[in-house]
Amino acid sequence: MKSVSLLGVSLAALVLSACATTGSSDSGEAPETPRERKAMAQGLDPATVADPYPSTYRGLPRENMAIVGGTVFDGAGRRIENGVVIVTDGRIAAVGGASTPVPGGHRVIDARGRYVTPGIIDVHSHLGVYPSPGVQGMSDGNEATSPNTAQVWAEHSVWPQDPGFNTARAGGVTTLHILPGSANLFGGRGVTLRNIPSVTMQGMKFPGAPYTVKMACGENPSRVYGGRNTSPATGMGNMAGYRAAFISARDYKEKWDRWRETGEGTPPTRNLQMDTLVGVLDGSILIQNHCYRGDEMALMIDMSKEFGYRITTFHHATEAYKVAPLLARENICAAMWTGWWGFKMEALDGIEENVALVDAQQGSCAVVHSDDAELTQRLNQEAAAAVAAGRRAGLTITEEHAMSWITSNAARAIGIEDETGSLEAGKRADVVIWSANPFSVYARADQVYVDGGLAFDRADPAFQPLSDFELGQPGHGQTAAGVRQGAR
Repeated sequence: MKSVSLLGVSLAALVLSACATTGSSDSGEAPETPRERKAMAQGLDPATVADPYPSTYRGLPRENMAIVGGTVFDGAGRRIENGVVIVTDGRIAAVGGASTPVPGGHRVIDARGRYVTPGIIDVHSHLGVYPSPGVQGMSDGNEATSPNTAQVWAEHSVWPQDPGFNTARAGGVTTLHILPGSANLFGGRGVTLRNIPSVTMQGMKFPGAPYTVKMACGENPSRVYGGRNTSPATGMGNMAGYRAAFISARDYKEKWDRWRETGEGTPPTRNLQMDTLVGVLDGSILIQNHCYRGDEMALMIDMSKEFGYRITTFHHATEAYKVAPLLARENICAAMWTGWWGFKMEALDGIEENVALVDAQQGSCAVVHSDDAELTQRLNQEAAAAVAAGRRAGLTITEEHAMSWITSNAARAIGIEDETGSLEAGKRADVVIWSANPFSVYARADQVYVDGGLAFDRADPAFQPLSDFELGQPGHGQTAAGVRQGAR
């Protein structure tokens, strides 16, 4: 027993001695510090490459100006007769009635007899990824090789020379949200562009706009992959595919979180597909969900609650009117057409009153979109048709309110409402001066400004940009209906 006690004392002494040598009280030596974590090789840590393809957008030459005398629809619900819009340093400085003071040195633009609105925002476009000419070599919008291609980014397919950008601008479109196609459950990331001429995608990329991801429910993914005798081949296969992907993303996120917290072991291998889905889970990447049927929208909402993310916008949404209270309650926008319906089974129940019925809900977010290179040139007319259909159904809809469907609500649907979408002080000066009421089929965009820079002028060929592709094409330089080439 005595020998055991001596052994215990000896061990205790060794422990105390060890403690003393690592402290600074007696030895004067600095304490040991945890070994520093070795830096990861460039490109392997997703936290360090959140924006690897940054915007180089600089905008067009601009001047300070005052647009006076026109009827102003400000995109936020106001109609101002004989209005004044002040633009200073590319931003809206003031909007008001005829008594609004015009600062010295501002060029005065006479808009009497015309209408002034925010620039139109098209939240669902494939310009640049399905450009003109529509040839196989330029068909870059669908990576239809796997049900989940969340790893691809639409911006890497954008061809800036697409003449569709120019024709859209002539229709008053100042901002476009470019999405991949809908063949897949997860089609990839979308990108928001400023509609100005550029030789690179980055030169059009909207600074600070959030990334988005395209999801597609319904017939498209089940038709594409069912036709290959692989999953998903049904609606239930679609749901299982989404859920499996989010389970994997949750696991991936946990592994990275654990490694960052402890620094132990080997870090996870970076996975581009999972990076995008983790962005959805943490709210930094906004879901843009192709979905026609009301019952499928409800399923997608339930799934978002299962995994703890939120849906920003349903696209096409031909049955949104059936679940309009649900969409308003969940703060989800619906981007819709007015007259497109019946071209496949899931679009069978589309009605022209859809936009107006969604809009009628308190807290709603109704948007009119194109999904088409030609319709994007006439989104004002598509919105006008929705107004007419709603009024026929007995709804009271003012034009100044409906303007939000293609401006401020559209900005909200893609997460840029703090920057553009309405003529309010501090926002970007994206402005269109129309020849007539924009809800008239006779209205044409006379001048289009992006960040206060003149991007299109129907009366001046010098401000009717052409892409390199258009130069030398048949009809180039010829007049059409007495209008010089370029004045679309």
